[in-house]
Amino acid sequence: MKRATALLLLLLAACARAPSYDAAAEERAIRQVIADMEQAWNRGDFRGYMAGFKNPDVVFVSRGEFQRDWQGTLDHYVRDYGGDPGRRGRLHFFDIRVEMLGPDAAQLISRYRLEGGGHPQDGINTRLFRKVEGRWVIALNHVSSREVSPANSPSAAANR
Repeated sequence: MKRATALLLLLLAACARAPSYDAAAEERAIRQVIADMEQAWNRGDFRGYMAGFKNPDVVFVSRGEFQRDWQGTLDHYVRDYGGDPGRRGRLHFFDIRVEMLGPDAAQLISRYRLEGGGHPQDGINTRLFRKVEGRWVIALNHVSSREVSPANSPSAAANR
């Protein structure tokens, strides 16, 4: 009997020390990462945009291929979208859905639109988030995009 009581107390103590998991709070934190990324892009802060991704070993899939690592992706953004704000365009994420997979993993699917700039486009992002050292980051990013002609962009349609 003493052994059973001791075992029960040990189990209760272990449970009391386990960190609590608040799925709603974790989802809010993930949504904040996406909001921060959108704001960073729109002010031309590509390094701030990339802060949402696991560095250095994020996996990017786009255009039917694996893209380069974190630094290569940052270099691509600076090269193709940097400088003049008109080249960068305006980024917006919407229809965001988050599914918590556990206390340190989540899946996010969202639509995005990049208006203006040299490459207006829209598409869908599928992202695997991981909680690393207390911070949510994108470990896997898959983009399915299509370029839209400036005449068919949502902002052009609103001006008609």
